[in-house]
Amino acid sequence: NPQTKIKFSLPKQSFVILKVFDSMGKETESLVSSVLSAGNYEAEFNSKNLSSGVYFYTLTADGFAETKKMVLIK
Repeated sequence: NPQTKIKFSLPKQSFVILKVFDSMGKETESLVSSVLSAGNYEAEFNSKNLSSGVYFYTLTADGFAETKKMVLIK
């Protein structure tokens, strides 16, 4: 299954950016770029056009930024 869901929560309304990068730092997809209200969210990531390897996703919201690693195996 080439799809996965990235879950995140917001404590207050914020402008959110969620992007996926390959291991070389090149942006492969922008999943979210909008103002969202406080609450829980899921962003769907479809990797059918990507090769196997290590990818990173970065969530930025209201002064907070976090990057996590994911491994794609086909």
